[in-house]
Amino acid sequence: MTRFRPCIDLHSGQVKQIVGGTLSNDSTNIKTNYVSKRPASYFARLYKDHALSGAHLIMLGPGNEDAAQEALSEWPNGLQVGGGITEANVLEWIDKGAEKVIVTSYLFPNARFSLDRLKEILQALHGDKKRLVIDLSCRKFGQKWIVAMNKWQTPTDMELNQEAINVLEPYCSEFLVHAADHEGLQKGIDKALVQNLGEWCSIPVTYAGGSRTLEDLELVKNISGGRVDLTIGSALDIFGGDGVKFDDCVAWNKGLV
Repeated sequence: MTRFRPCIDLHSGQVKQIVGGTLSNDSTNIKTNYVSKRPASYFARLYKDHALSGAHLIMLGPGNEDAAQEALSEWPNGLQVGGGITEANVLEWIDKGAEKVIVTSYLFPNARFSLDRLKEILQALHGDKKRLVIDLSCRKFGQKWIVAMNKWQTPTDMELNQEAINVLEPYCSEFLVHAADHEGLQKGIDKALVQNLGEWCSIPVTYAGGSRTLEDLELVKNISGGRVDLTIGSALDIFGGDGVKFDDCVAWNKGLV
């Protein structure tokens, strides 16, 4: 059954909601919807208190490690951590308290998928694929979804389709998919992508991008057959939004909505 999955997006050490398509190394081009006055640890505690398992914490660039560590200290073994994850540090983040690690860019040296690198990551985790999430965040080019890396600015050689899912599923426990062209815009989800993810994936998958109302949870449930979870970010009241109440999302997960 489709669940609400919360997030903590860190940029320059602060919890922010950013329009995904504007992320780059040039901070002057980044469009920010919200900057929280509260630390990442506050949101980790909030999610823990409401038993919102499967939350992802993404470090968008450098300067976020301390804030991420503080969040993990609030909820050990309760958060999935991504952003800058490599074979060299993957086990370090598990030791710091991450439930799972999320990997993207490391799998695409020179924007080309490397199965060897995926195997290296899994080997560093002692073969425990339950600890690994693959981020297949993507941008749409024509009628195809192309996996994007480097803050979603660089398209890779991997098309997100059934073939790619079949290659990757044996090595991980779930997928995270941001529709980067929809992220932070609150203009609606990519329904075609959500439907395809529900058909392609036999392991858990979370979609993020464009959610604007509580009804989007029902929409995702219906078009994915309940097989895709949904992250709501900028529309949430806890992130300055006015489209969705956090308490209503908690109630949804409890079957009360």
